Amino acid sequence: MLAVAQIDYIRHEVNEKGETYASVGRRMGVDPRTVNKYANQEEFKRKEKQKRKSPVMDPVKPILDKWIKEDLNKKRKYHRTAKRMFQQLEKFHSFTGSYRTVRDYVSRRKQELKETTVDAALPLESFPGTAQVDFGTAPFKYQSEVIELPYLVMSFPYSNSFYFQVFPSENTECLLEGLQQMFHYMGGVPKTIRFDNLSPAVKKIRARGERDLTDTFDRFVLHYGFSYEFCNPGKGNEKGHVEAMVKYVRNNFLLPENTILDLDQFNKTLWKLAEEDRSRPHYEKDIIQSKLYEEEKDSWLVLPEKEFECARYQDIKADKYGMVTIDKKQYSTSPRFAKQKVSVCITYNTVLILNDNNEVIVKHSRLYGIRRKSMIWQPYLDLLSKRPRAIKYSSLYDQFPAIWSDYLIDCTEEEQKSALRLLGELLKSEDFSLLNEALQVASMHGHPSVEQIKHCFYTLLNQDTPHTTIMPNMSIPKVPEITRGLSHYDSFFQKEDGY
Repeated sequence: MLAVAQIDYIRHEVNEKGETYASVGRRMGVDPRTVNKYANQEEFKRKEKQKRKSPVMDPVKPILDKWIKEDLNKKRKYHRTAKRMFQQLEKFHSFTGSYRTVRDYVSRRKQELKETTVDAALPLESFPGTAQVDFGTAPFKYQSEVIELPYLVMSFPYSNSFYFQVFPSENTECLLEGLQQMFHYMGGVPKTIRFDNLSPAVKKIRARGERDLTDTFDRFVLHYGFSYEFCNPGKGNEKGHVEAMVKYVRNNFLLPENTILDLDQFNKTLWKLAEEDRSRPHYEKDIIQSKLYEEEKDSWLVLPEKEFECARYQDIKADKYGMVTIDKKQYSTSPRFAKQKVSVCITYNTVLILNDNNEVIVKHSRLYGIRRKSMIWQPYLDLLSKRPRAIKYSSLYDQFPAIWSDYLIDCTEEEQKSALRLLGELLKSEDFSLLNEALQVASMHGHPSVEQIKHCFYTLLNQDTPHTTIMPNMSIPKVPEITRGLSHYDSFFQKEDGY
């Protein structure tokens, strides 16, 4: 059969220019009857490929297809080779064909299945193994106040199911921590995930749909191996399923306001809520959603051996107090790092101050909301208790609560040493409240000593502790009554008959 370009040339020369079959045939080096055939042909049907039966290979083709599909969900280094498949067919399925036949079939089917997977992933709403991700917001009660917090939703359009987790922010660390928690709870990774142009993932949108990704998100994608898609700017409808699911989650699970005491514990209760919701039929397929969700699992990628470190590292210069600023919040380091660069590791819930050997010097809970400063006093107090005069020149008084600043100013050098050592001993967090109260009570009769402050502190600490009487397990013999005089000596001189 001639190529399409040759057929097109024949039809143009004969039908439009009026050339003869013989002249065209001579120029092309083909028989004039062939020129006649294609010049006047009305239909160009696709030639059907003949399928020959293969009594040896046909029974094992479904088995090979299953193995190939399983391997496509794993890293390449974990894929079975064609030789290994051939050996398993021989050993477990009584296969009598040749290795070359198996090798050729596996090579061809891998390519076909890869192309099918890529093409099938484009219409995201129709195929298992795909997901959509977005944030929503809802009100929560926290410490007697109503605050608004974001929640991350991952929806699965094929089964109309979802998971969701609540976070203190929509930053990169919260996004990646949420995705990772979902992956590991699910036991797999969706092959393709569609996102809106979230700032934690996308730094800049360029021409023709190209995007500059944040470094941490880029490495996260490489670690878990999923494909990502982003909606076109202003086209939120391109992830319509998760948009609807964000609203569904808020209306059915997060209203009215839930009370949060511990965010991690609260999030653990949300897995079951999402799973119980799958007991309803799919809105189109008339199948219980939990069954469709089970089908999703076969299309997921296998989890990597290790979790991803959902953290970013920065080198930041500390101010004259040894404080560093991260996302407009201040965190203490140590006075020896004043006006020097320090390394920080930032996760969704912690800020770690590191030394040159990447060892943790100070660990902070990450700040969100209106609170602006986190102060861990131990590194400061240890140094200052050895050099109390330095406190007058470091402006560190400004960092202490006012009652302690005033007290330290009035102390002698030795009293300052003792007071700073006491603070280092008793201050186990950044909460000065009980120490402030102890100093206030001790100061009622003038400038107190360190021992008086310590006594007041432990009195306040233990005043609500109930006192219990410890009863011994052993029985105590009854003590005989005491008698006065010397009459009890007479018993030594009495005879057996009483005289």
